[in-house]
Amino acid sequence: MSVQFGRLNFDGRPSDQDYLQKVRNVLAPYGPDGVAGYSKGGLDILRCAFHTTRESRLETQPHVLPSGAVITWDGRLDNRAELIGRFSDALSSRSSDVAIVAIAYERSGLDCLAELTGDWALSIWNPGDRSVILAKDPIGVRHLYYSLHGERLTWSSILDPLVLLSGNTFALDERYLAGWLAYFPAVHLTPYVGIHSVPPSSFVMIKAGKSTTHRYWDFDPEKKIHYHSDAEYEEHFRSVFGESVRRRMRSDGRIVAELSGGIDSSSIVCMADRIIASGGGESPRLDTLSYYDDSEPDWNERPYFSQIEQGRGHVGYHIDVSSRNAFLCDFETHRFAAAPSSGGRPSEPAKHFIHCMASPGSRVLLSGIGGDEVTGGVPAPVPQLADLLARARFNSFAHQLRVWAIHKRKPWFQLLLEVTCGFLPHALVGVPKHRQPAPWLRPTFVNCHRDILLGRGPRLKLFGALPSFQEHLGTVDVLRRQLACSVLPSEPLYEKRYPYLDRDFLEFIYAIPPEQLVRPGQRRSLMRRALVGIVPDELLNRKRKAFVARGPRVAISGHWTSLMEISRDMVTSSLGIVDSRAYRDALQKARNGQDVPIVPLLRTIAVEMWLRNLVHWNLLRRGEGGLNRRETTTPEKSIPTSHGTETSLS
Repeated sequence: MSVQFGRLNFDGRPSDQDYLQKVRNVLAPYGPDGVAGYSKGGLDILRCAFHTTRESRLETQPHVLPSGAVITWDGRLDNRAELIGRFSDALSSRSSDVAIVAIAYERSGLDCLAELTGDWALSIWNPGDRSVILAKDPIGVRHLYYSLHGERLTWSSILDPLVLLSGNTFALDERYLAGWLAYFPAVHLTPYVGIHSVPPSSFVMIKAGKSTTHRYWDFDPEKKIHYHSDAEYEEHFRSVFGESVRRRMRSDGRIVAELSGGIDSSSIVCMADRIIASGGGESPRLDTLSYYDDSEPDWNERPYFSQIEQGRGHVGYHIDVSSRNAFLCDFETHRFAAAPSSGGRPSEPAKHFIHCMASPGSRVLLSGIGGDEVTGGVPAPVPQLADLLARARFNSFAHQLRVWAIHKRKPWFQLLLEVTCGFLPHALVGVPKHRQPAPWLRPTFVNCHRDILLGRGPRLKLFGALPSFQEHLGTVDVLRRQLACSVLPSEPLYEKRYPYLDRDFLEFIYAIPPEQLVRPGQRRSLMRRALVGIVPDELLNRKRKAFVARGPRVAISGHWTSLMEISRDMVTSSLGIVDSRAYRDALQKARNGQDVPIVPLLRTIAVEMWLRNLVHWNLLRRGEGGLNRRETTTPEKSIPTSHGTETSLS
């Protein structure tokens, strides 16, 4: 999880050395293993090293090719062996990841990007045509931001230097804020007008002061996997899931895995233990980290993660999240916060987490994010039924409609309506109550960004890719947005890895029949069947964990005085986003235990506290009557895909 920074003056002028020293100071916390640079012809690159693998300690970056091209790489290359075998005349098993990527680029050009499996972000400088390539992995686990102003291009793995050292104030991007207040913003957006994020599965070509964005890879709707028996699907699942976990255990130090007691994290830990026992893991040890709240009656995880610990013969780290500060951000004014998700002042649970990661010197954290979404955690029959409808298999459709209606305890006509509504325009379907914009948002703001606030994705199509595949793409888009909102940690510094977001694992999940994942009365059917004997039955068969709303309500009550004081002079209100009176009413309802959209309420608090941090740092540019809407509501940019079509970045 190394950090890179680059600045290019297209006219060849050298960068100011004082500016570069300030950049070094900002990046220093992210480079405990040294800082290296490259400077030539108006180009300056800094790379701050944070080593997590044996090979990374042997690499030299930025990496200069014989052609003069310069590659800066931040990532983990999962198909090392395959690429080394292909280019065996120039590589060996000891070759670093960046050396492998460099050879692949030298031999195949930009076509190599689709062949790089893993989590990564890279920049490529080509002195011949004075162009820069910025690219990210297909899922978007790594970050890479850039700004292009006239004759100058600046890029970085973190937002801080692009914002703090720009010498400018910034208009805020309303689309980003609308996405943050409702679900998650689009992956190419940042909070700041003029600063962009490289989209996942894409590269940005910058040349002669202009940028174009291209998609180099996407999931293939034509890829299908059909077996004759459930056992074959189960065996394939174990294989691809095991490989995904093994890839993320590539580390020369201890690894910590989150263990919540749910099926996602428990499966990762149990599979990792199996890999270690067979001698297949590089990491010498796996520790676990679990969160608990004994005061929460509907969220008692101890019996579940304790069972995994008992089976492992090792008790992990336990963090009490019952603190009233665990749910609210409190940004410190002396520390710059680049985004609403920056975290703010460390809460008591966060301080405990810092200690847990630092005590064994761990640099890698395994996360179960994505498991629920991609393996059938929500037993929705609509995609399966929509597939049958799209294929005109009406007899099977009628039969499955009756089966699912009985299981869901719904009239078959109501279920039929849900399926057909998936194909209808949004204007005809209407908006469910739970998707309505938060009542404290200003009507003007809501009207400008209604589709974003409603979280509306594209409607299902009868022709082309099957509806279930379209649903899969919608799911991975949400996960990409969620990752794009995360902020690179610096205290403690660690690399987060996601086994359920492995590209090969997702390709397998998206290629098998949807009825393997979810069956009537069997959510996560394939996963549960495949992991019998690996994960304890009590974990495989436990009920879905309920969303906990009590903790945030307790936190609001505990901070009532300060929240009321803040609500009297809100930055979000002055920008035309929030109606402060309606916001106070919502806080009061939450405090009294009444029904209120709690997640949007917490996000509004986070945005308000973050904006106050920007005001303190004199970085916020205010337009007349609120945000600068003329600048931030420009049409979405489209990018060509590898198939010649265009994909909206909205």
